[in-house]
Amino acid sequence: MQDPATTTSDLTTQPGHDGNATAPRLKKMRKAGLYDPAWERDACGVGLVANVDGSQNHLMIEQALEVLVNLGHRGASGSDPDTGDGAGILIQTPHAFFNRVTDELGFDLPDAGRYGVGMVFLPQEDALRKQVETEVEAGITDEGLTVLGWRDVPTNPAAIGYLAREVMPVIRQVF
Repeated sequence: MQDPATTTSDLTTQPGHDGNATAPRLKKMRKAGLYDPAWERDACGVGLVANVDGSQNHLMIEQALEVLVNLGHRGASGSDPDTGDGAGILIQTPHAFFNRVTDELGFDLPDAGRYGVGMVFLPQEDALRKQVETEVEAGITDEGLTVLGWRDVPTNPAAIGYLAREVMPVIRQVF
């Protein structure tokens, strides 16, 4: 039996990257049964820190982290007070930094703005992680792009709660 709030009539299609392929997209859910979209609420907080000229500097990072601290009351936590629902900042691609770390890893990057970086959250189990990495690479090459290399993102598990540590993914970047 289908959930009346998410029937197939709620699906639409959108052109793919080649203009022909289509991917299903959900429409806004309609009122059905006990569900009423008018009651949708969340506790998200959003802050914006930007230089209008697009320049980069470390002060921007410091200010963005201050925004996160000031929005701490908007996040959720449960029985483990050190495990929240996650937060972060989005920044311009730090090309000079990535150039330095990829040189250490043994691969070169194109000029700034000529490559992408994917943040990939992977299974902890080695064999499954390798399988997922292979699938990610296949998806990238299927789009006509080239995988330049991978980077292990440094993490500090001691800074998070025990519940988060139990399910913490391996975090890698793909270039």
